[in-house]
Amino acid sequence: MRQFHLAVFLALLTSLTVTAAELPKRVPNLPTMVEADGRLRFDFTEEKVVLDGGLQPFMLGMKSGVFLVQAQLPKNPYPSKRIAFPRLLGAVVSRDGGEIWTPIPLKSGDNGVNIEGGIVQLRDGTILALDTYITPGKRPGEAFGQLYTSNDEWRTVEGPKDVHFRLPGAIYPSKDDGGRPHEAQRLHRRILELPNGDLLTTCYGWLKGDATPSTYEPRMIRTRSLLLRSMDRGQNWRLVSTIAVNPKVGTEGFGEPVLVRLSKGPHPGRLLCYMRTGRELYECRSDDEGVTWSQPKPRVFANIAVNRTELWVDMFRNVQGRKALLDENNPDELRGSVVDPDVIELRSGLLVLAFGVRVPQQACWKDPRHPWNGNYLAVSRDHGETWPNVIRMTSGVLTTHYMAIEETLTDNRLFVVYDLRESGTKTRRDIFGRFVTLTVKP
Repeated sequence: MRQFHLAVFLALLTSLTVTAAELPKRVPNLPTMVEADGRLRFDFTEEKVVLDGGLQPFMLGMKSGVFLVQAQLPKNPYPSKRIAFPRLLGAVVSRDGGEIWTPIPLKSGDNGVNIEGGIVQLRDGTILALDTYITPGKRPGEAFGQLYTSNDEWRTVEGPKDVHFRLPGAIYPSKDDGGRPHEAQRLHRRILELPNGDLLTTCYGWLKGDATPSTYEPRMIRTRSLLLRSMDRGQNWRLVSTIAVNPKVGTEGFGEPVLVRLSKGPHPGRLLCYMRTGRELYECRSDDEGVTWSQPKPRVFANIAVNRTELWVDMFRNVQGRKALLDENNPDELRGSVVDPDVIELRSGLLVLAFGVRVPQQACWKDPRHPWNGNYLAVSRDHGETWPNVIRMTSGVLTTHYMAIEETLTDNRLFVVYDLRESGTKTRRDIFGRFVTLTVKP
């Protein structure tokens, strides 16, 4: 369960004493096409700092064009009786199309909402945000989350309000990937509003019988991905189905799911779910609002196969792994991984998927130079059947590989955020953003 998943990476953030005057001129990242079908043109603006010192961004794009971005900061959270993320979370908002970013202060002593759990603006303009942690109740199958609400585009926020989850068979057997207690299921990424007003969202955790340990942290139990539904604007949630479970897949089970609902094409209403496994990205489909799902299948983009260790073994023979030099005979240390997908359907019907590739899975933070290591966008023109257009947004630089994407008020124009290290420093990290315009060629 990813709570301290970036322990090695965060160890590099023990000091943030670099001043603006000391920073060398930053070398911009130039996006490159990894695969293209010739039917789309991509135009990019320059990168711009969105949030100083941030890692792992999550974002909401509002109907008016306002952007809200949240990320973890190099500070400890406030003491809390409830489980909280191990870093303080900071948020910024832009109300002028991404030019100026204004910090949103936390209440003193209050960690606020972790929007990794999902945030959505409903058709009536109301914004609902779920904190990422679902904690167990006193009775079997009972659990609780926290809901935050805004009716004025996040100028004021009400919450937290405890909301109820019905999770029959839910168990809490696991430590996190640092071996620390983790008594919670994890809500993740997007909340969808259905045409009838019901809400769907995803989480990852455990049901009765889940007991297979992760290969790299035996105290962490591999997770499954679950679909949840609310019929009362997020006040109560019930378990609909398991999206994917297989203890033999990947190193972590099925986690970090993200959901999209198709509105165009031959299958309107189809749900697509993309999930992290610790190796390849996996996909499931549902045509009955998530009651049943297709068998999970891996998605490999532009032949970026994270198991092709022969392509980088020479580069990492003298790189430190989790406990010692990387063991080239241990594929779990040397293989890569695809992490934290985000996906949206644009108003035109194009699908855009964001994901990160780590090569290798953990040694990429010690030596990030392999060209596959970076942040990616993939675009589908046929509603998720194929993904012939893949753009590498960053390559061979230090990043956590987490991204967030939203469409702007202009059709086929995206705002994309990710974290990066400032060139020439070992400690400074920031959230960067840039606009990406897609043009469909005739």
